Amino acid sequence: MANPTNESTIDKPFKWLVSILSGCILLYFGKPLFIPLAFALFISFILYPFCSKLEAKGFSKAFAISVGLSLLMLFGALIVTALYLQFVNFTSDWGVMREKITSLWKYIQTYAVKEFKMDPAEVEQWTTDLTHSMASKLFSWVEAAALSFFVNVVMLVLIPFYAFLILYYRRMLVDLLLGFFSKGRVERMREVIVLAVGTYYGFVKGMIVVYLTVGVLNTIGLLVLGIPHAILFGFLTAFMTFIPYVGIIIASLLPISYAWITYDSAWYPLGVIAIFTFIQYLEANLIFPWAVSQRLKLNTLATLIVIILGGILWGAVGMILFVPFAAILRLVAERMEGWEGLARFLGQE
Repeated sequence: MANPTNESTIDKPFKWLVSILSGCILLYFGKPLFIPLAFALFISFILYPFCSKLEAKGFSKAFAISVGLSLLMLFGALIVTALYLQFVNFTSDWGVMREKITSLWKYIQTYAVKEFKMDPAEVEQWTTDLTHSMASKLFSWVEAAALSFFVNVVMLVLIPFYAFLILYYRRMLVDLLLGFFSKGRVERMREVIVLAVGTYYGFVKGMIVVYLTVGVLNTIGLLVLGIPHAILFGFLTAFMTFIPYVGIIIASLLPISYAWITYDSAWYPLGVIAIFTFIQYLEANLIFPWAVSQRLKLNTLATLIVIILGGILWGAVGMILFVPFAAILRLVAERMEGWEGLARFLGQE
């Protein structure tokens, strides 16, 4: 006769595994819907205290939400404008950069003919083929970028709209969510919702600290090296820190190339690489875990696993959004019977 206790012990991990796999499949194939909704929820949690204060002073719900969204969008527009002005200043040097790139390429051709005894006609043909290949790839890149831009514009329109509706119907949505739980757990879930708002605040504050700290450190390092447009390169690279280890390296290719072309020396690009590598190490091992994980009360191992899982399912967006979602999951696990193991895995000692 089978032992029901052993059967239950075996079935429980299997049910957890099936639930996790089902959730991952749903998140992966439903990301066109879930990503803008997740960002909208993120914005709603940020604006909820502000909107509540305006409503308490007698303003209508629609007016309070509209003011909050307008201020947030204005703040975002100011940041984008500042980066755009820095980028315009950078493009003003494009003529000089093009001349140096052309001179460098001619030097490479001459060197190949002289040192490797290559036929000048073959080098010229190889150069022409390479140019045509790069042009065709550039066209495909532009096409993909245009499609991505269109998708992002649609999402940017949907996200504020979703955020407005979530804030406007928040009481109805909370009641709907609480309806899935038994009466004994309703108060616990109300507590989780309140704590979730505070968790998102902690996440936002943490990410602001990460971006500002890494941006300032990048800028200082580039200024010490004498790299032009240090502010643009420094903060543009800082925004890529949401991709651990890889993001800052990808973003650093532009200042590395610019340093090489500007100074015609390998020491400056090597200096840029050394600075960004060191700052990336600090960001991944000290700044991000301290600024974000500590505020969300997630341990460093769980944070890294969640970031990688978010990248697999939702790409770069998942790396940003899955961390606060994991913190909310920890809040739920701490208040649900049978979820103690998950709470211990995500939480700190």
